[in-house]
Amino acid sequence: MSTLARTSEAVRSNERISAYGAARSTLKGTPLSPDELRKLDAYWRASLYLCLGMLYLKENPLLREPLKLEHIKARLLGHWGSDAGQSFTYTHFNRLIQKYDLNAIFISGPGHGAPAVLSQAYLEGTYSEIYPDKSEDVAGMQRFFKQFSFPGGIGSHATPETPGSIHEGGELGYSISHAYGTVYDNPDLITLVMVGDGEAETGPLATSWHSNKFLNPIIDGAVLPVLHLNGYKINNPTVLARISHEELEALFVGYGYTPYFVEGSDPQTMHQAMAETLEHCVLAIRKIQEEARETGNAVRPRWPMVVLRSPKGWTAPRHVDGHYLEGFWRAHQIPLTDIASNPTHLKLLETWMRSYKPEELFDETGRLTPELRALAPKGSRRMSANPIANGGLLRKPLDMPDFRKSAVEVKKPGATLAGNVPTLGNFLREVMRRNMEKFRVFGPDETQSNRLEALYEVAKKVWMGEYFQEDSDGGELMPNGRVMEILSEHTVEGWLEGYLLSGRHGLLNSYEPFVHVIDSMFNQHAKWLEKCNELPWRAKVSSLNLLITALVWRQDHNGFTHQDPGFLDVAVNKSPNVVRIYLPPDANCLLSVGDHCLRSINYVNVIVADKQVHLQYLNMEAAIAHCKKGAGIWDWASNDQGAEPDVIMASCGDLPTMESLAATALLRQHLPDVKVRFVNVVDLFKLLPNTEHPHGMTDREFEALFTSEKPVVFNFHSYPWLIHRLTYRRPGQHHIHVRGYKEKGNINTPLELAIRNQTDRFSLAIDAIDRMPRFRVTGAGAREALLNEQIACENYAYEFGVDRPDAMNWQWPF
Repeated sequence: MSTLARTSEAVRSNERISAYGAARSTLKGTPLSPDELRKLDAYWRASLYLCLGMLYLKENPLLREPLKLEHIKARLLGHWGSDAGQSFTYTHFNRLIQKYDLNAIFISGPGHGAPAVLSQAYLEGTYSEIYPDKSEDVAGMQRFFKQFSFPGGIGSHATPETPGSIHEGGELGYSISHAYGTVYDNPDLITLVMVGDGEAETGPLATSWHSNKFLNPIIDGAVLPVLHLNGYKINNPTVLARISHEELEALFVGYGYTPYFVEGSDPQTMHQAMAETLEHCVLAIRKIQEEARETGNAVRPRWPMVVLRSPKGWTAPRHVDGHYLEGFWRAHQIPLTDIASNPTHLKLLETWMRSYKPEELFDETGRLTPELRALAPKGSRRMSANPIANGGLLRKPLDMPDFRKSAVEVKKPGATLAGNVPTLGNFLREVMRRNMEKFRVFGPDETQSNRLEALYEVAKKVWMGEYFQEDSDGGELMPNGRVMEILSEHTVEGWLEGYLLSGRHGLLNSYEPFVHVIDSMFNQHAKWLEKCNELPWRAKVSSLNLLITALVWRQDHNGFTHQDPGFLDVAVNKSPNVVRIYLPPDANCLLSVGDHCLRSINYVNVIVADKQVHLQYLNMEAAIAHCKKGAGIWDWASNDQGAEPDVIMASCGDLPTMESLAATALLRQHLPDVKVRFVNVVDLFKLLPNTEHPHGMTDREFEALFTSEKPVVFNFHSYPWLIHRLTYRRPGQHHIHVRGYKEKGNINTPLELAIRNQTDRFSLAIDAIDRMPRFRVTGAGAREALLNEQIACENYAYEFGVDRPDAMNWQWPF
């Protein structure tokens, strides 16, 4: 068979997955009366007209004069491809909100899909309420059009400026996890989430379909996913749009859903099919919830979902200049790009826009006609005005226990052992106990591994799957649990973000080497918060709290791949208005930091704390004072009182602090007349100038700790150059010498790993001797002794596989 013949055969066999023709749907019915059908179609056309106007127009918004080039934006930016399908779905769900008094929000997953939701917010009147200059008249519409993808205006994503949005969609893959995050503990909420078929190709999105296994129909709301198969990404086919019905249905049945198909391009029949399908899905959701709530039996049902197949750029011209537009990748972004140089295309655009009949949709003043305005829900039932999508409006502070009651007793610094993160776990248990309907803890698979198992005394892990008898022996599973675990950092981060943005509280714990998986999600959330700070109508939400544990210096058993503390470099790049980084040195400091972070709003708090047993340094009152300062001199570890120090030994991080203290002790033992000042940093941003970060120190405050001329040997948890970056303009910056992780590691003992990276006590003490002028000669004997000790410790580790007992069991000797 020739290539051409094979291609023709393939085309014939795949007509079933074409986006064209009269509606083909799983459910049959014509629920819309002729009048309802006419009005719904008109409302949809109004939305599409606004979408197109945003892409192209800066003047003449209702085409009340012939379209001219001066009415067109000089730079055309934006995306058309998914707008029609999204507007179609949104319009139809409004009908059901009206009919059943639904509490619902809309999440737009397709990238750059903002015109659809912006147009709906404008039609519902929400946009004009929030931005009065974008009024519901000709002048307001003109300003509404011009601002889109325009300097000084708004972006082409569903950014924080978009009413009703909690999901920008800048990076694809998180719409489903965000949607589920909003419905946990929101029993009457339905989150309608539009999933782009390009987005569906990402790993995070593919995994997040499993979120339904964690949805309890008694205490949670429901997510109604609409997979939008419009066939193309920016200029490639999409995978899911090119597989058979049988494969696609099997995929989603395998994910635990009941998929309902709505496919075609004929508006009249598509309206009837979509109305029938969405109504069936809403009633199915209600039935599932009612049965579960009446019986108290939290079973895992097959939740409904919709597969909507419609043409890319639906309602655009099918052909332009002999090439496909509608139904092909050319409709993805700006459909007609050469308006300025092609008068024929200018006329084509005008004809296209007039095909929506704006004169029938908007009255003389430029406002949507009364009969169409009546189709939109009212007040907070509008998806663009639902307070759940502006979660700070609903947020209530946590009922916080006194963290001091979880304190570790410290009678002498550096002599008591305790687990830092386990101590925090005891505190989180009490937080959970008091806030069982608005606080959850999220993590990939590591809550117990990360020593937070105290939570299980009051709340188990959510599990809606099958149970085995072995689960009763430490499985800690329960349908109405409060700990959320799935082995996908993307998914748990998405759940937490959705949970917070809809008005609740939470914390995510993760191994340090794998928190990098959510680098870009962290970036996007931080940018979201930064933009929200500029919008007075956006109420502040609970902070995103990241507990990073299983740290680099205790990944000696897992090897080189598990040794990466670089997430802090990512975090430091974000706006100082929203990001905070804390490295508490002991359990009581961690408690103080944890309490502060859980009370805070509109931040991303990064807390770095190891889960193993460590020496404890500060009693609770000292810890509170130290954390409030963010950085300070530890007088008990210093001996420079009333004199100039020879050296400042500084630390940031729990393991580096112990090694730095041990180095300080070695210096004082080998050089009895040395004067050492010990400084510890909890709040990393204290090192920045106060002009660069609200937590930063003035130069005078910085000098008071570190001096301007004495050598500083700074032992840091992460990569050393980050400290140089934060202090590069400080007085005496050239006297600051940083030790940190330098990509040296394998299967090591803790001390040997530190030695390889020169963060160990011996390297630090030797470095200090080398940098103190008066000991460069007289300290040679001490230096040699320290070097011999370091070699002996290495040899011991290589022979016995553990560190020397005196190193493992070291305590502060003074």
